[in-house]
Amino acid sequence: MWAYVIRRILLAVPTILGVTIVVFLIMRIAPGDVAIMMLGGGEGGGGIDPEALERIRTELGLNKPLYEQYLGWIYGLFTLDFGKSFFYNADMDRLIARKAPLSLQVGLMGLIIGSILGIAGGVIAALKQDTFFDYLIRGIAILGISVPTFWSGMMLILIFVRLFDWIPRQGYTPIWEDPVGNLAQLIWPALIIGLGFLMGVPLRMMRATMLEVMREDYIRTARAKGLKERVIIVRHAMRNALIPVLTLIGIFLPITVTGLVVTEQVFGLPGIGRMMVDSINQRDFPVVQLVVTLTGFAVVAANLGVDLLYGWLDPRIRY
Repeated sequence: MWAYVIRRILLAVPTILGVTIVVFLIMRIAPGDVAIMMLGGGEGGGGIDPEALERIRTELGLNKPLYEQYLGWIYGLFTLDFGKSFFYNADMDRLIARKAPLSLQVGLMGLIIGSILGIAGGVIAALKQDTFFDYLIRGIAILGISVPTFWSGMMLILIFVRLFDWIPRQGYTPIWEDPVGNLAQLIWPALIIGLGFLMGVPLRMMRATMLEVMREDYIRTARAKGLKERVIIVRHAMRNALIPVLTLIGIFLPITVTGLVVTEQVFGLPGIGRMMVDSINQRDFPVVQLVVTLTGFAVVAANLGVDLLYGWLDPRIRY
C-alpha cells in the first residue's frame, strides 16, 4: 500500500505544478494593473505619478520578468514563505489562518449534513423503489440540485425576518469562544449548502448504486442463507454501493470550502470565498494564487484518502 501512496503522491506533483502555472499566468494576463489600483487610479493610470507607479511595482516585484516572479513564488511555497497580501497588508499565513476556520467549519458542516441525508435518502429511495417515498425523496433531491444557494439563502433570511424578526449576525465568532453562538450563526448557511447540491447528487447516485447492488448474486445468496435484512443492507449492500458516492464526496470536500463565495456573501460571513472575490477584483495575486494552490493540494489529498477507503469498503480491492 505504501508503494501505491508514494506513486500517487509523485503523480500528483505535475498536477499541482500545472495548477500553479495556470493560475499564475491567468492573474498576470487579466485586465487591470494592481499598482494603478493601489494608487487609486482608473483605467490606463491617468493622473498618476509615473515615479510613484514604478516604485509600487518595484516594491511588489511586478517589474521583474514573469519567470523570475514565478520561480520566486514557487520557492516561497516550498520554504513556507507565502508572501504578503497587496491589499490586506498582512502576511499570507496569518490571513489564511484568520479566514480559513470559518470556511472550513461551514463547508464541513454542510458536507456532513448533505452526505448523511444523501446516503440515507438514497438507501431509503432504493428500498422503497417506485413508491410514494421514492418519488418524494427524488423530488427533494432534484429541487436541491436545481435551486441556487443564493436564492434559498435569501428566502431563509426573509422567512426568519418575517416570522421571528431574526437577522443573521455579521462577522464570525470562533466556536472555542462561544460554541452556542457559533453554531446558531453557522447552522443556517451549512443547512443551505448541505440541503442543496451536496445532498441531491450523492442521493441520486446512492439510489442508483443501491438498486444495482441489490440485484447482485451475493445479495440473493445472503438472503438464502437466512441473514437478517438489516445485516444484508448495511454490511453487504451499502458498503459496495458507497464506493462511487465516496468518490463524489471526496471531490466535494475541498470544493465546498472554497466554493462558499455566494453563501458567504448572502450571510455576511468573512471567509475564504468572500476574500477570494475581493482579491480577484483587486488583483491581489498572492491571495488568489495561494488559495487556488491549496485547493489543488486538497483535491489530490481528498482523492487519495477516498481511494484508500476503497480497500476497507471492498475487500476485493488490494493495493
